[in-house]
Amino acid sequence: MGRVNKLGQPINTGDLGHSHSRRRRLVCLFLLERKIIRSPPFRLVAHPEESMAASSSVRLHHQPSPSLRLPAPTNHQFLAARCRWRGHPGGAAAPPLRLRATGAAQPFDSSESPPRAVELEKREDQQQQQPRLKIAVVGFGNYGQFLARTLVAQGHTVLAHSRSDYSAVAAALGARFFPDPHDLCECHPDVVLLATSILSAEAVLRSLPVHRLRRNTLFVDVLSVKEFPKNLLLSSLPPDFDVICTHPMFGPESARDGWDGLPFVFDKVRVGDCPARRARAEAFLNIFEREGCRMVEMSCAEHDAHAAETQFLTHTVGRMLAMLELRSTPINTKGYETLLRLVDNTCSDSFDLYNGLFMYNKNSTELLNRLEWAMDSVKKRLFDGLHDVLRRQLFDFEGSPADPAELLVVGGDLYTDGDEGDADAVDGGSRGE
Repeated sequence: MGRVNKLGQPINTGDLGHSHSRRRRLVCLFLLERKIIRSPPFRLVAHPEESMAASSSVRLHHQPSPSLRLPAPTNHQFLAARCRWRGHPGGAAAPPLRLRATGAAQPFDSSESPPRAVELEKREDQQQQQPRLKIAVVGFGNYGQFLARTLVAQGHTVLAHSRSDYSAVAAALGARFFPDPHDLCECHPDVVLLATSILSAEAVLRSLPVHRLRRNTLFVDVLSVKEFPKNLLLSSLPPDFDVICTHPMFGPESARDGWDGLPFVFDKVRVGDCPARRARAEAFLNIFEREGCRMVEMSCAEHDAHAAETQFLTHTVGRMLAMLELRSTPINTKGYETLLRLVDNTCSDSFDLYNGLFMYNKNSTELLNRLEWAMDSVKKRLFDGLHDVLRRQLFDFEGSPADPAELLVVGGDLYTDGDEGDADAVDGGSRGE
């Protein structure tokens, strides 16, 4: 019984032999064309049956030669000949191959300049090389959502937890919301990002079941004060947990146009010596570096000393001006408009933030005392100048004042009894009689 295929149909062994022979001849012809062999061990003879179909068809007849053997073709050469044989029977010329690769140069779009295209390609390569982190944002309020947008945009997995229900907001941002902190910790995030208010940070941290996390989880805070969360994290977390204290010196209002050039302060309080833990810490910090932030490594104590002036003072002045109920006028100056913007920027934050800046930064009390002293000094200088003018008018009336404008300061108030030119009238006016 002859050979059959999978369908049970008989196979013509003569056709198989003919196909195998034809395949071998094409490989030999390919080697000759590529100059892999110098002299053909075969002769080219026109085949009469194929001359009618294609004039360029030839038959290859092997010339027996015991001393000359063909070199074995490589896989690349063999596959190239096979593709040409299958796609173009009868010896027709094969079309040029089109090679494509993800890193191959592509023509620039007419509306985009080459440098911009190169920059986009470089950014895509960086995103592919950037390790992806699973980040749990604890405290998914306004600031937590602000950070989550960038985290999701960079390809990180974002898990969210908050006392309020932000499940719809989290879904819209591409994050997963967990109302139960136990469910959140059982997901074993790489990083736990504490984005609560300063006043509620301790209560929220103690509510987390940290025993359900991996024993080397990285904790990061973004509070506006640094010594308080540093001491809190070191005293509340297991010693194997890594701790980085950070402060992005911007928010949704000041960073509405991006984070480029904005300062990001960080302090690697405790990071293990394991290469994987150091790489995880660098990967988290690289999130802000990739957005163009100005990375500032600074101790927590030094940060609080500077923040009392750069942040607490700004909020204090802004809230003092807000108590004056300043309004825009038709003759606004540039300085006055700056003050109005200061009021808007500072009062858009909650009072809890301002209160936390005062309560949890030991430098704030000293700054308030200095601010009060500065205000008293300015007032004293103003009133001392006014008293000098009044004294000269009251006690040096026999001589004319050096500055005529000084008479205008209290003019009209001195001559209250109508006896113009009388010395007693001056004295009586000064007593209010």
